[in-house]
Amino acid sequence: MHALYVLLPALGVLAIAYRYYSAFLATKVWMVDDARTTPAHTKYDGANYYPTSRWVMFGHHFAAITGAGPLVGPMLAAQFGYAPGFIWLVAGCCIAGAVHDSMVLWASTRRGGRSLPDIVKQEISPTIGFVAAITIILILVVALAGLGVAFVNALADSVWGTFTVAMTVPLGMFMGLWMYVWRKGRITEATILGVVGLLLALYLGEPISRSDSWFAH
Repeated sequence: MHALYVLLPALGVLAIAYRYYSAFLATKVWMVDDARTTPAHTKYDGANYYPTSRWVMFGHHFAAITGAGPLVGPMLAAQFGYAPGFIWLVAGCCIAGAVHDSMVLWASTRRGGRSLPDIVKQEISPTIGFVAAITIILILVVALAGLGVAFVNALADSVWGTFTVAMTVPLGMFMGLWMYVWRKGRITEATILGVVGLLLALYLGEPISRSDSWFAH
């Protein structure tokens, strides 16, 4: 089957969900207002609270706030076929993942950057806040364990993949230093260098995987 038969419906579903469902949530439920000052400005300390570019925020959200969806989805597709991964990414994102994460994000923004357990403690009771904190810790442990198993199984026999994934860590550190220390505010430059570095890591992974001096089987 041609990939477009899967890609085009997915893009259509995401576009409709973004245009109508997310707009409904933003305007009717969360009451998003660009005039509100965020904790990055009201609590600025140069470390935990730091105003940054919208594109940097997009990068953080794309990589982190989406959670296990874009990570487990491709793993499911590789191991069990494209249908489970397709449903996980498209339906799960529109109905559950994006809604939950956006809700928590805006709740934290409205409460001065507080964490979810702190919000629960403030709005309900200290006891329920403690229960929420324990619950979140357990959920994180289970999620990280599941992700760990999925990635270990996927990369166990792939030196090429392991090298490429491992290189994202120094590349991310390099991009951060470039944007905030060496060339402050040059986000485009850091992005280009990061993409080129990732492609280079992908290219070098194949010859490195065949090198007995690096990896012995």
